[in-house]
Amino acid sequence: MFSPARPGAADAYRRIGVETSMHTVDQHQIVNLLFEGVLREIVRARGAIQRGDLTTKIDAISRALRIIEEGLSTSLDRVDGGELAQNLSTLYDYCMRQLVLANVRGDESLLQEVQSLLEPIAQSWKDIRAQALGLGAESGETSPQGQRAGPLAGSAGTGS
Repeated sequence: MFSPARPGAADAYRRIGVETSMHTVDQHQIVNLLFEGVLREIVRARGAIQRGDLTTKIDAISRALRIIEEGLSTSLDRVDGGELAQNLSTLYDYCMRQLVLANVRGDESLLQEVQSLLEPIAQSWKDIRAQALGLGAESGETSPQGQRAGPLAGSAGTGS
């Protein structure tokens, strides 16, 4: 009655689910998710260093580096972002250098430094998002793209 499952069918289904969900997520939420991911990986790397788990440390730091480089850095609006985008770019570069050093040296204090630099920015993004959703939710307005209206509705793509 049913055909046997093809190898890779589950992976294809998961990919479609991720791609579909990305179309329904606004830019601001993506940046929030990137910050959550990088901080989660830093915590994972710190735990791995404490346990002496070299493989997990390398994996977690590599993931954190990719999130910063391919996610947070590329989301910056370097044309219209002005001084804020430049400062964040400089900070992200510094964080990446510190993560590489932490990986080479197995130095948890460098990971803690990066975590302490990124946490306030991540919290600010959460606060801004909550404020924007609160304003949009009260009025019930949505943008033409179906996103809640608010002060960030048109500027969420300006980057971190």
